[in-house]
Amino acid sequence: MGRYILRRVLQAIPLLFFLTIFIFALIHLLPGGPEAVLFNRNITAAARANLRASMGLNDPLPVQYIKWLTSALTGNFGFSFNTNEPVSTVIGRAFPQTLQLFGAALILALFIAILLGVVAGVRQGTLTDYSLTVLAYAGIAAPVFLIGLIFQDIFGVALRWFPTSGTQTASATFTNGFAETLDRLWYLVLPMSVLSIAFIAGWSRYLRSSMIETVKQDYMRTARAKGVGPVRLLFRHALRNALIPLVTVVALDFGSIAGGTAITEGVFAWHGMGLLFLDSLDRRDYPVLLAMLMIGAIFVIAFNLIADILYGVLDPRIRYA
Repeated sequence: MGRYILRRVLQAIPLLFFLTIFIFALIHLLPGGPEAVLFNRNITAAARANLRASMGLNDPLPVQYIKWLTSALTGNFGFSFNTNEPVSTVIGRAFPQTLQLFGAALILALFIAILLGVVAGVRQGTLTDYSLTVLAYAGIAAPVFLIGLIFQDIFGVALRWFPTSGTQTASATFTNGFAETLDRLWYLVLPMSVLSIAFIAGWSRYLRSSMIETVKQDYMRTARAKGVGPVRLLFRHALRNALIPLVTVVALDFGSIAGGTAITEGVFAWHGMGLLFLDSLDRRDYPVLLAMLMIGAIFVIAFNLIADILYGVLDPRIRYA
């Protein structure tokens, strides 16, 4: 396993290199440029030229790329065109917000999706299965922003159970960390629930299909003939093998953490990576965009590797040389 992991890491290095070239070229092909959005239209041509020179925008693209890559390898992604802060500082403020929202939504979605997928899989063709299928298709088809607005109207405006936007009570004075955590969770409930719905709908369908195929396997009939109880048969034998396709999907979804919450964050004014990406795209903030896309690529590669490792954990028949 150790040799396999090392080989995969070494294979990821040239992949990331070619991704940096593609991402850098793609960002600079965007119409307009930083000066079209950020530079004051009333400044003189000389001042505008000085700004371009200070941002390194006058260099040829290959030179800009080499400078950026050299700095990025040392962890320095430059300065934001928008705020003139280090990119690491800008992303450092947004990433914990998204990690909290995305992580909570994935945990909630994984728990519910496994439960619903198992129930639908073992009760194939029943009213329960049909009902869960209709709900799953509705969750997949409904736009996230629409679900968010409905949740805001019902639970935030009509019932007044939860706040409709923000991440924390701005005017509150907390005397201890526990009260602050509760307040934070209070604001987290609605966006976490909305974001998890799309995951639950898709993941439960994957697991349902996998469960249907797994319960028909010969080893399931053998275990049943040996007297294995239904609960152990379902969760020890069927679910463990049925989870393998779901692991791939979850790994890919978790890899999209850098921008996968943009719509939900926009609806609930949750200032994380999603909103930062949209704002940076609108302002042509190249350094921030490049850093975020690279973080997304690293996450996708890393979680695909984790998924491959989990295959061997879930199914002992899988061995890596």
